[in-house]
Amino acid sequence: MRMRQAAFTLIEVLVALAVFGVMSVLAYATLGTTLTNADLLADRMDRLQSVQRAVRYLTTDLLQAAPRPVRQELGQTLSPALQTNLSSQFALELTRGGWRNPAGLPRGTLQRSAYRIEDDELVRYHWRVLDRTFANEPVATVLLDGVDGLLFRYLQDNGEWTEVWPPQNVQGAIATIARPRAVEVVLTLRDQGEIRRVLEVAP
Repeated sequence: MRMRQAAFTLIEVLVALAVFGVMSVLAYATLGTTLTNADLLADRMDRLQSVQRAVRYLTTDLLQAAPRPVRQELGQTLSPALQTNLSSQFALELTRGGWRNPAGLPRGTLQRSAYRIEDDELVRYHWRVLDRTFANEPVATVLLDGVDGLLFRYLQDNGEWTEVWPPQNVQGAIATIARPRAVEVVLTLRDQGEIRRVLEVAP
């Protein structure tokens, strides 16, 4: 007696193909969502790193602010060691210490740096010399994009805050070396709103 061999019917094959198709669609949809989420997460991480980098530059410069005024380009007057005013082309300009020199170049450890917003980008400038001339071009570094605002507030010795430095009640040679007790940095980003940091300036 011959044994009957087991086989799939046409209906069973069609059902199996349908189930396989549905499972494949679900798998591809899940994979696509996972890849999209991974890209979004990578973009957010890159953005967070850029924000942290910008804040780190601001923090380092302000914490190491040095009482060293610099000669202006024409060499006739001095710019204060730290300044923020309406007539300046920068939101902040200051002399900072701690400029590392691993290559042993013939220069000091003080650096003049400045910040301003250009085309929604936060740009940091620094000069290779303190008492510069028109021939000394600054080095520009774009720290962050999508920036709507940058504001500095300074804590005076009398406990009052001001958005202008040197403050108007300080004049003469003292104004060129004056430093605040603390600085509040308000960085406004298009996608994250305001970021505030209060930094104590080294005495």
